[in-house]
Amino acid sequence: MTNSTQKIKAGILGASGYTGAEAMRLLLRHPNVEMTLLTADRKAGQPVEEVYPHLGGYGLPDMIAVEDADWNTVDVVFCGLPHGTTQEIIATLPATVKVVDLSADFRIEDPATYAEWYGHEHRAMELQKGAVYGLTELYRDKIKSARLVACPGCYPTAVLLSLVPLVAAGLIDADDLVIDAKSGITGAGRGLKQNTLFSEAGEGLSPYSIAKHRHAPEIEQEVAKAAGCAAADMRVNFVPHLIPMSRGELITSHVRLSEGKTAADLRAEIAKVYEGEPFVRLLKEGAVPQTQMVRGSNNCVINVFEDRIKGRAIVIAAIDNLVKGSSGQAVQNMNLMFGLEETLGLEQAPLFP
Repeated sequence: MTNSTQKIKAGILGASGYTGAEAMRLLLRHPNVEMTLLTADRKAGQPVEEVYPHLGGYGLPDMIAVEDADWNTVDVVFCGLPHGTTQEIIATLPATVKVVDLSADFRIEDPATYAEWYGHEHRAMELQKGAVYGLTELYRDKIKSARLVACPGCYPTAVLLSLVPLVAAGLIDADDLVIDAKSGITGAGRGLKQNTLFSEAGEGLSPYSIAKHRHAPEIEQEVAKAAGCAAADMRVNFVPHLIPMSRGELITSHVRLSEGKTAADLRAEIAKVYEGEPFVRLLKEGAVPQTQMVRGSNNCVINVFEDRIKGRAIVIAAIDNLVKGSSGQAVQNMNLMFGLEETLGLEQAPLFP
């Protein structure tokens, strides 16, 4: 274990985005972390309080352009940059710097699949070979020894936590997964987009990227592993929706039960797999997961319901897309990478109302 008084020097690349801000918020109260580097090209030269007033007064360094970064001042970097950009930057870092990537650059293992969905060839395949998929509860042991961890997308985090144990145990049909996903507007990033303006998104609910969302191949990759088949042979029905709230995510998965299995069997398996987990909780029978239960926390709540259609069940999971779905999970992974208690910096209870 890392010395309890040791300070890990952390840098955040893309600190002006929502995930960067959330990482700063969480790391400010981490007893073993000192933030020494914040990059944000469009906000370079600005103090943090000018970009995020709620983070003023904490003595954080000013934001700088990434080309001005001194990598000798960091032990770990959190990358919240657009896809494609992270690959090129990480390839130039000293091998001594550990990387927790919040972008999509190292999540997809197959280079052809990556190129198909992201529109360009992978630019750092040597690094990709050593990347560990950062779904903490399922890959904890690999994360502990990794130099580069690719944190899952927000949708895959909730989907996979709720479905992978059931697929792996043979309790549900991996070829019949219908995933209805809903996320708060921060999931679209901080950049100016017409569809996320208040007057466009408020008082409404809209699906987007129907049958073509980039999180689908990521989900298929991991479900295929659990099912013991090739990712190319796996297809899930995945439709995301934009909800007019700032943060929060709710996943409703409609599944076909394996022969002779019941919703109670699914509940029992989830209870067994996540027994003792600090952040994943199976709710009491009949309790409905809600985003209000997890807001501002690193928690994931799950429950299973019997469908009215014979042989089917409904699995529901809720997370905060900015915490467990992004920056919180990133901090959780960093803790493992440095031999710290996994819950450090993440102990806060959910906010309500």
